[in-house]
Amino acid sequence: MSWLSDYRADVARYTTYTKHPGAQNLIAQQALWALLQYRLASAVYRSSLPPVVRLPALTVLYAWRKAIEITTGICLPHTAVIGPGLYIAHFGQVIFNKRTRMGARCDVHQGVTIGFSDRRGKAGVPVIGDRVWIGPNATLAGPITVGDHVMVSANSLVVDDVPPETVVRGVPAEVVGSR
Repeated sequence: MSWLSDYRADVARYTTYTKHPGAQNLIAQQALWALLQYRLASAVYRSSLPPVVRLPALTVLYAWRKAIEITTGICLPHTAVIGPGLYIAHFGQVIFNKRTRMGARCDVHQGVTIGFSDRRGKAGVPVIGDRVWIGPNATLAGPITVGDHVMVSANSLVVDDVPPETVVRGVPAEVVGSR
């Protein structure tokens, strides 16, 4: 898929939830500003453009990312891999590590951190499946895998693998049911 089709999938998620036309969401939804910047920067980063073109473009896009981070509190580094249809539900403090890998049609709420951890001698960043719902103020850290169709409850700390089709909650998060 191209960056534009991925971004259209992002906008479609907002249109579904907010019931507003896409153009109105582009203005009103700060997360769509961050997603537009991410999709463009990621496309340039992964492109086959010659370095003489790509590096200056990435420099400009990095400055734009920093402006978006300051304005919205949302950090989506261009090196992360994020599937189409990401929905960031609320304005404020959403941090993705630069090596984050996330599938399609995920929901992320305010205060979420997806980050690096060096726990038990294993360093890394989470790999998150498709259609994962991550509640407010949840943290996912370390070299873990979160399966498809998982629900991470609010205020949870996920530091171990999560099987598909489950609900996790707590600190540290434990499986409490199926989805």
